[in-house]
Amino acid sequence: MRAAFYESTGPAREVIQLGELATPEPGPGDVRVRLACSGVNPSDVKSRAGLRSRELPFPRIVPHSDGAGVIDRVGDGVPAARVGERVWVWNAAWKRALGTAAQYVVLPARQAVDLPAAVPFDVGACLGIPALTALHAVRTDGGVAGRTVLVTGGAGAVGHYAIQMAKLAGARQVIATASSGEKAALARQAGADLVIDYRREDVAARVLEATAGEGADRVVEVDFAANVGASLAAVRAEGDIVVYGSGRPEIAVPFFPAILKNVRVRFFIVYNLTAADRAAAVGQLTEWLRDGRLQHNIAARLSLDSIADAHELVESGRAAGNVVLQIP
Repeated sequence: MRAAFYESTGPAREVIQLGELATPEPGPGDVRVRLACSGVNPSDVKSRAGLRSRELPFPRIVPHSDGAGVIDRVGDGVPAARVGERVWVWNAAWKRALGTAAQYVVLPARQAVDLPAAVPFDVGACLGIPALTALHAVRTDGGVAGRTVLVTGGAGAVGHYAIQMAKLAGARQVIATASSGEKAALARQAGADLVIDYRREDVAARVLEATAGEGADRVVEVDFAANVGASLAAVRAEGDIVVYGSGRPEIAVPFFPAILKNVRVRFFIVYNLTAADRAAAVGQLTEWLRDGRLQHNIAARLSLDSIADAHELVESGRAAGNVVLQIP
């Protein structure tokens, strides 16, 4: 099979290779998916760059955890009826050597989820990390029904979904931040009631103004290192900051502003959702997909051979939305 892979960490153009690898075979309990698309996420880029660790967990890594395609073979114990099923996959490269930047991927059957017939494969490649991250951030700790939610980075891959999902989950008001007019338009299209240009405006002041001085009940936070001060100032007393990302590995948190408000901070990574949380999120996501309730913002579609371009695009932060590779 044709695949992209790397055997050391470093810049995309220096370490990513393209070539032929042995086509994997499913073992007991596994399915093999003939991939149509592979999603490129910031975590994929950081792992390849060696930002988490310069030591590879495997001698050779085919990157990317998200993808979509058709099951073409099953292992022992998996119903033969699953052959031909359109699916999206999650955690393909999490603690595994072979991800979705290839023509085929083998993984446990539970990690291949039915993709409704009306949903294209490129959308399916955006669900495992961006959509499930957004949904868990909205659902966790009692959800957001009747509450005001601030979504930082509202035009990003996760933020764009989080705005919509907060609305669908019954939020009273959704406020988003963005860095340009183009990105603000994307956030509004997703359903944001107010969009704040964080480069030109005081985010906390605008949130307090929009909430009669109370602040947001929940902040869905894309970069806690960059936004910790503003988010603490914008959240109400007894409010929640749900953190799924940070631009730095260590964060200095202003203690007194946080303790005086009794702020709750929830950190999570979508790879480590509990089985119950993942099942609930997948069930809700499937329902919304079948009903056509979600918009999907794909910023770029590139070929597998352009994987280095895709990694650089994600790395640059220029992509206002998801980046997807189309698999030949």
